[in-house]
Amino acid sequence: MNTKLDNPALILIDIQKGFQDVAYWGGDRNNIDAEKKAGELLEIWRSKKLPIFHVQHCSSNPNSILNERNPGNQFQDIVKPLEYETVIKKNVNSAFIGTNLKELIDNANITNLVIVGLTTDHCVSTTTRMAGNFGYTVYLVSDATATFNKKSLNGEEFSAELIHQTTLASLNEEFAQVVNSEFIKEIL
Repeated sequence: MNTKLDNPALILIDIQKGFQDVAYWGGDRNNIDAEKKAGELLEIWRSKKLPIFHVQHCSSNPNSILNERNPGNQFQDIVKPLEYETVIKKNVNSAFIGTNLKELIDNANITNLVIVGLTTDHCVSTTTRMAGNFGYTVYLVSDATATFNKKSLNGEEFSAELIHQTTLASLNEEFAQVVNSEFIKEIL
């Protein structure tokens, strides 16, 4: 395998149909092509037979759009796991808590992680922070992640792009190297 990174794993976080309901999550989002960029990287990983982990948020709240009984829990078609690809089900923000993700990564001697998915300021951020704290070399792909707008405690509206950029700035060079999808394509 001619990769510049040694056996990098692609971790696709919560790219589920429920996140296509923008109104449910706050009315606006950034990076409309995030899932497309994640899908492009997934195809490269598949073609190079590199390790892939699909993370699926399975809310314990029966009314949540991401509860397993609701159609929003399903993966978006653009990144739908193949039968032999690993699916990690979680019900908290980190893909490492209550799952065997770390064990699978360590057993495969993987040290390089490439993270994409939804949402930048929740599950992507929490998983990235833990991955960095575990000592993995983490690449967080800025154009293959996205989030939604938020209201501040005093009701001020914060744009999805502001939330996204602030989260990336908080993670960069401490927990991960924030890069774009073109950078990842070049180092594979």
